[in-house]
Amino acid sequence: MQKVISKLALPVFVVGCITAQAQSLSTRYNKDGLKIYLSEDSTRYIKATGLAQIWLRYNTNNPGSTVFGTPQANTLDVGLRRVRYQTLAQVTKNIFFYTQFGVNSVNSISARKSQLFFHDVTGEYNVYKNHFVVGAGLSGWNGTARFSSSSVGSILGMDLPVVEETTNDVTDQFVRKMGVFVKGKLGGFDYRLSASNPYPVQTTTTIPGGAAVAPLPAIPSATDPASTQESAYNAAYFSTKAPGLNYQGYFMWQFLEKESNQTPYMNGSYLGKKRVFNIGAGFQYQQNAMWYRTTANDTISKPLQQFGVDLFYDCYINKDKQNAVTAYVAYLKYDFGPNYIRTAGAMNTANGVGASNIGKFNGPGNSVPLIGTGNVVYAQAAYLCRKDLLKSHGTLQPYASAIYANYDRLKDPLFVYDLGINWIIAGQNSKISLDYQNRPIYKQDDATGDVNAVKNARRGQIVLQYQVAF
Repeated sequence: MQKVISKLALPVFVVGCITAQAQSLSTRYNKDGLKIYLSEDSTRYIKATGLAQIWLRYNTNNPGSTVFGTPQANTLDVGLRRVRYQTLAQVTKNIFFYTQFGVNSVNSISARKSQLFFHDVTGEYNVYKNHFVVGAGLSGWNGTARFSSSSVGSILGMDLPVVEETTNDVTDQFVRKMGVFVKGKLGGFDYRLSASNPYPVQTTTTIPGGAAVAPLPAIPSATDPASTQESAYNAAYFSTKAPGLNYQGYFMWQFLEKESNQTPYMNGSYLGKKRVFNIGAGFQYQQNAMWYRTTANDTISKPLQQFGVDLFYDCYINKDKQNAVTAYVAYLKYDFGPNYIRTAGAMNTANGVGASNIGKFNGPGNSVPLIGTGNVVYAQAAYLCRKDLLKSHGTLQPYASAIYANYDRLKDPLFVYDLGINWIIAGQNSKISLDYQNRPIYKQDDATGDVNAVKNARRGQIVLQYQVAF
């Protein structure tokens, strides 16, 4: 723990040393965070930010869940959902440097002494007046939908919509890949395009207590397809062949105020500070990313293909009171190949599941079959009360979100919903969220292989999150 604390303190220490020694530089803390200005006109600067999201959670575990072999029907735990540090530097008029590092999903059953790692390291060059910017590095310039690249510091609800992060930690590093990107703004038109090297699926790691990645089932072998299980027939998985380039893009038209595209990550709520109305569309494509085996023992390679359209509205009702409405809806079409399904559970509360019970298909803890081949509708909405509702103690923002998906592998639709309220104490710098999430339980029929939702078996979790940031 000492190691982790010392590493977390490093950026603050460095910034402090620079501030103390650089007498000729102008340093001030404002609404944009801690900045050290490198030029008299403030166009060149170094900016540092930090964030922690701490969960206190009570989860009704999926049937048969175990923690290192011990049955656990319910779990009460505390965890670090995210700890992040960012450094942004406008080096010259046209050169921008960005890095972000931290940890995710650390709770009592995680590996001890969890290591900090880089989420982003990018450099970019503004070729022409922000109309055309090129960059490269480890980045999250993703396509498909708005929240395929979420700003974790301004999430509308308690957690970001993982359903829009379809390859999270399977072929990327928490939605980041090594690659190149272009971005720009042309009036109301905002665009991003990227080409990147996916991580080989063989390097995927499943960390107990982390963002749950279901163990990959037996995968068809090009040399010995008969060696795989019967259940692998006509069920697509990520190929173990060397991955080809991954292409992504997202385009949106901004009807009202323009959003920043300095970093890839898009706001969930502006808390009554802006008037934003955007319509967007995006894609992701990777040749031969998937494969599956037919009943004739033929191994078929298939591309990963995703398309999405969405609408985002965030607008104050009264500029002085800063009460506001936020709404977002997305339609997503995912094609991973036949019958692909992936379960996921944020900062999972269990790491095992009994061999014969109705929760086996969902997996342990709070897992749910979240991502698959099929069609998805995701929506969220919130109302921000006036800024002085609680006087000097801030205001409230009730919200709701839902996922409705028809996946090929599931006979019954997936429906997951969240109801919650944010207590906005000091904007996004100090915020408490109380959230209730409800999820279905699925069971696979041993005789037919059909996967159906189990009636009256839904499970839920209650999370109290404190977000503190600078």
